[in-house]
Amino acid sequence: QVQLVESGGGLVQAGGSLRLSCAASGRTFSSYAMGWFRQAPGKERDFVATISWSVGTTYYADSVKGRFTISRDNAKNTVFLQMNSLKPEDTAVYYCAARRGVPLSREQAYDYWGQGTQVTVSS
Repeated sequence: QVQLVESGGGLVQAGGSLRLSCAASGRTFSSYAMGWFRQAPGKERDFVATISWSVGTTYYADSVKGRFTISRDNAKNTVFLQMNSLKPEDTAVYYCAARRGVPLSREQAYDYWGQGTQVTVSS
């Protein structure tokens, strides 16, 4: 089985920064793309960012471009989401996800999910 464990969420003031981590275990992730999604209260889960595992190709949602950066440490099977210039509208539960193949923004394309980590941005 594949396990994904997120960490790094918390409470931060608007304009602040947080770094989320997602540690993957249970399988070799050399061919897996990793993604971050988020779900705000009362809303659907939305795409945030994704990265290919081998060459580091990245894609971002328009709402986070220029503020968030996704990266990975292949040796540690860990993916990061650096979030800068946070806004109250970034408040959500952030989920890490994995899929075999190319990075995609569709939630349905991902096979494995973490339990989520709460990010709260106060105004």
